[in-house]
Amino acid sequence: MTVDADKSTNAAMTSGFDADARWTEVRDALQGELTARTWSSWFANVALVGVEDDCAILSAPTAFAADWIRGQYAERLRMLWSRGDSPVTHVRIVAGAAVIESDTPISDIEIPAASPVPLQDEVLNPRYTFDRFVIGKANELAYSAAQTMADGGEPGFNPLFLHGVTGVGKTHLMHAIGWEYRRHNPHAHIVYMSAEKFMFEFVTAMRAKDTLAFKNRLRGADLMMIDDVQFIGGKDTTQEELFHTMNEVINAGRRLVISADRCPQDLERVEARVRSRLAWGLVADINPAEYELRLNIVYEKLSARTPEERALVPDEVADFIAQKVTANVRELEGALNRILAFAKTRRMPVDIDRARALLADVVRASTRRVTVDVIQRQTADFYNIKLSDMMSARRAREVARPRQIAMYLAKRLTPRSFPDIGRRFGGRDHTTVMHAVKRIEALRADDGELSADIDRLERMIDG
Repeated sequence: MTVDADKSTNAAMTSGFDADARWTEVRDALQGELTARTWSSWFANVALVGVEDDCAILSAPTAFAADWIRGQYAERLRMLWSRGDSPVTHVRIVAGAAVIESDTPISDIEIPAASPVPLQDEVLNPRYTFDRFVIGKANELAYSAAQTMADGGEPGFNPLFLHGVTGVGKTHLMHAIGWEYRRHNPHAHIVYMSAEKFMFEFVTAMRAKDTLAFKNRLRGADLMMIDDVQFIGGKDTTQEELFHTMNEVINAGRRLVISADRCPQDLERVEARVRSRLAWGLVADINPAEYELRLNIVYEKLSARTPEERALVPDEVADFIAQKVTANVRELEGALNRILAFAKTRRMPVDIDRARALLADVVRASTRRVTVDVIQRQTADFYNIKLSDMMSARRAREVARPRQIAMYLAKRLTPRSFPDIGRRFGGRDHTTVMHAVKRIEALRADDGELSADIDRLERMIDG
């Protein structure tokens, strides 16, 4: 359809109103109010078509996105546009309209009822490329597999499943795969989305009785990437749709990349057939970065800065950051940004004493952070059993006792509740965890050797 040609050609512009400047203000205000994920998922590709009389016309990349924005943010957009002396009192969101020059009559612009399939469902971050990914022992397998998945040739495995705790580089690698694959295949249809967005779009499509368009868009992808798939746990209908989507993509010879915070076998409340499909290709873990890798990451982050900024962070401060901030890469970068921000305000390099003071809270949080996953791994290593035994139904004493000790330490060293701990130990009931804690407390009181072993294990976990 077209905008009615009988309407005047943008009276607001002819009166001196700068629509582009106001749109910049609206975008900045909205971006400040939203989370980064919401902004990138729904608003990063929204553009100004123009202003006609008292109506601002915005374009979203897809009909689905346009409908969602109308339903969720139409009133907020109207309020932002109508601030001050603005003549705009209405906002219209359309799908797929081209951005136009200010001197082009809006009535000459074609606005299709539905937009073509976008190249990607979420904007790929230009900073997340293979060139900027720092390689070490903790991530070399995942990096090599990601490069293979992105190359023009046949990867030899499908899907690729990346797993690791928060902030170790899973999302970076997925974006890098997208950029590299697009370089080899400029016209490829790439879908990158979080599992939460997959679930939201699917549920919305079901309510609108329009699941066919949703399925066609995803199953027609040449490269489909789903991030943080652990969030579909317990969502049976979403798991059903994801299972069939994965089958369609893989059977059609297209590429699939999935990420999660744990391996497929350990995903909680995820159906066995879904876990099996996720593990069908190559499963590559990304471990927390060791000291050498963390130091290289700090220097890589500094290399992207200006020479003046790099001079503000002496080698001993870079080394201090790499030694003390061990949680994940995001916190490592955050610590470096804090140092740089302080140094730039003082216009002088930061010395090691100042760095210690600036990062005191980060260092404390990093050294004290203990997770159930870490406890399970350390306990399994300490008692020389398999990590999978922590989640298994085996009741042999050589497995059951270490499992009880791990549950006891999980309750002692983490803020997790009994039900949450039970879910992380193979979906056990909270009463099982409560029994384990009471049992180990009683044994420690009577068995000095066992108590000493648990103390040693706890020190290893804390360290």
